[in-house]
Order: sequence, then C-alpha cells, then structure tokens
Amino acid sequence: MIDVLVPVEQEGTQAVVRAWLKQVGDRVEENDPLVELETDKVAMEVPAPAAGVLREILLDTDAKAEPGAVLGRIAPTIEVTGESARPEPFDAAGGGAQDRLRRGTPAPGHQPRPSTSLGTNEIRNPELRLSPAVKRALLQHDIDPAKIQGTGRDGRITRADVDRAVEAATRVQSDGPRTTAQPRVAQPSDASIRSHGIPHDRMRLRIAGNMLNSVTQAPHVTAMFEADFSAIMRHRDRHRDAFAKKGVKLTYTAYFVAAAAEAMKVAAAINSRWHEDRLEIFDDVNIGIGTALGEKGLIVPVLRKIQTLNLKGVAAGLDELIEKARREQLGPRDVSGGTFTISNHGVSGSLFASPIIINQPQSAILGIGKLEKRVVVREVDGVDTIQIRPMAYVSLTIDHRVVDGHQTNKWLTRFVDLLESWPAD
Repeated sequence: MIDVLVPVEQEGTQAVVRAWLKQVGDRVEENDPLVELETDKVAMEVPAPAAGVLREILLDTDAKAEPGAVLGRIAPTIEVTGESARPEPFDAAGGGAQDRLRRGTPAPGHQPRPSTSLGTNEIRNPELRLSPAVKRALLQHDIDPAKIQGTGRDGRITRADVDRAVEAATRVQSDGPRTTAQPRVAQPSDASIRSHGIPHDRMRLRIAGNMLNSVTQAPHVTAMFEADFSAIMRHRDRHRDAFAKKGVKLTYTAYFVAAAAEAMKVAAAINSRWHEDRLEIFDDVNIGIGTALGEKGLIVPVLRKIQTLNLKGVAAGLDELIEKARREQLGPRDVSGGTFTISNHGVSGSLFASPIIINQPQSAILGIGKLEKRVVVREVDGVDTIQIRPMAYVSLTIDHRVVDGHQTNKWLTRFVDLLESWPAD
C-alpha cells in the first residue's frame, strides 16, 4: 500500500488533522483532496499520492500530525493487461483484491467509518462533498449548506466558508431578530451578568500558545525611534503609476521591507536565531509580514531572499503574498523560513505598541506605527524652524539574549536614515 504522508515543510508549526475528506473504502483519484491539516498559520489539503482505495486512516480528526508522519494508506489501482498480468490475491472474506477495489469494499479487518448525514438537503445534492468538520459546524449552527458558496477545490465548502457564514449571520442578528445562527450559550462566570461563549478556534489557540512561548522563552526589550516619511512619499508619488502599469502595487510596506534588509548589513545579529550553543546568523533575509485576517486572527507570509531584490521585486512579491493570504490560499512554504518579521500595526490606528511579541525562533521584530502629520523642529541654515511633517514611530523589539541596546539602536538608526534619505528617482 502507498503511504499518505504529512508534508515535511512545517517549520515552526505544529499541524493537526482537521478533517478527512474521504472515508475508509472510498475510491480516490491521484491528487484528489484527501485530508485537511491545520497549523497555527495555514490550513491546507493533502492530496492523494495515487489512485486507488483508501484502506487505512492512522491519524484521525484532531490528532497531531508531525512532518513526515503517515496519515493513512491507499491500496493502488491494479491495471490488468491481458494474459501477462499476474493473478490478484483472493481472500474468502472479500473476494479478489481487484474486485474489492472496483466495489470500494474495505480490506478485511477495516470497517468503513460511518458518515454524518445532514438530511434531505445532501440527498438532493449528491455532488455536495462535506468533510466531517464542516458537517459538525453546519449542524452546530443550523446552517443550510445549499446557501453557502464554497471556495474550496471544485466548489467544495470548507470550514472557513462556514465560519464566514456564521459571522455574517451573527451580524444580521445584531441588526434584527431574524438569523440562522445562534451563539452558543456558556455558563456565566457571574450569574448576575448576561454573557455568551465563543469557542476558541484552532488558529486562536495556536496564536495564544506561540505568544506565551515567545515571552516565556525570550527576554523582550523594545527601542523606539521616529521616522519622517517625506522622502518615501515623494518617491512613491513619482513612481506609483509606472509600477501600476507593470501590474505592481507600490505600497509603503515595500519600502519598509527593502530598508530592513539593507539595515541588516550594519547589525547582522538582528537577522539570527538563538541556539543554546551558538548564534546562527542568516545570510538570506527572509522577512515575514504580519497580515490581519479580521476576527480570525493573524498570519505571517514570508518574502524570501530580499537581499537579492530591488524595490520593484519586493513590491511584486508582497502583492502576491498578501493577496494569497487574504484569499486563504497560502501554502506551507509561504509561511515558513522567516528570519525577521515586520508588524505594520499602524494601519489599524495605533501610534506604537510595546512590546510587539517576537515571532519565535527569530530574534527581532519591527513595528511600524500610524503615519500622521506632526509638528517637528528642523534646522534650516543654522536656524530652528517649526515644520509639519508626515511622521511615524518605528520600534524594534529584540531578544535580549541575542543583542544589546548598541546593536538595536544601530540597526534602527540605519533603518530610519534609509527611509528619510530615499532618493526621489
């Protein structure tokens, strides 16, 4: 039989089995979606490695799935080509192996898992393929799957689709009495206070675990500078249309990423990883960009080898990654291998945040605050003048085991200088 394996590219994450899309005894074609895995950063489908019949499920729903572990096994389809074909084995319980493959009958000792029925709606729509996790969510929230537009492969409804439907129904409830989903009622901590409970989803639990691990493991220290964005605003105004004609969206984040990669040259330890016996300094600069997914949490897609890219290359790479993140189409490689992270928290209005928790096992994270016009003092021809400039606070939170204030401030000084002296052409 052929093993179905957990993808090995799971760096920095722990995967769990979210749902099996096929049951023992089901026929599958090569590359058919077979099982959903979920990590703290991404949900993904594992395809069938070959055509045949699913014979075994070794890691069931909610089981931990370590990289390279065997999820299940497929009995491959046997192709018969005339008299030269070898006879297939026969057993009294189920007939010949090829016969069982045709009928989808499980091998002896393996019983098909019962499927959950949603009633007449699924009978009327036999093509509607629902994973066990999706069925449970639909039943829990009393949602008709026919009213959900699936975004999965071949239009299949995913758990994310159900979550969005629940969120939409909850918003309707807040505006009026009619809704298709009721929030789960929780036992109140104080009987005199009305409340309701919202179960944690896996992404929120993984984020919580990672944040707690980071602040427990690394002593966080934050340095704060401010940066004048006048230069990069002038450059962006001058070149934004030219970039757009080439299909590239020029954002301020592209400047932050490019400047951060350049600043690594004056304080290389910022781009490193702490080990008990050594400090591993990376030659490649792979920067993750914190991307908010609304109420669902945060994900950090990674742009790789930025030291080899110009501003256009950085902007194009970011545009592609952020779009994939918002469409929930990121793969394991898109969220792994980061050596440094940027949190542009100012887009939601905050002036500064401290500390911004380090994305372990990295050594530092850059925070960008809200851009706003402020009154500043600038010297012109030896005379102090009061001017209005577009300013933002920028912070660098570091693992104090790795670097001290000297390297931290040296890096920030270079980063700010690059932004403020960006050439117009």
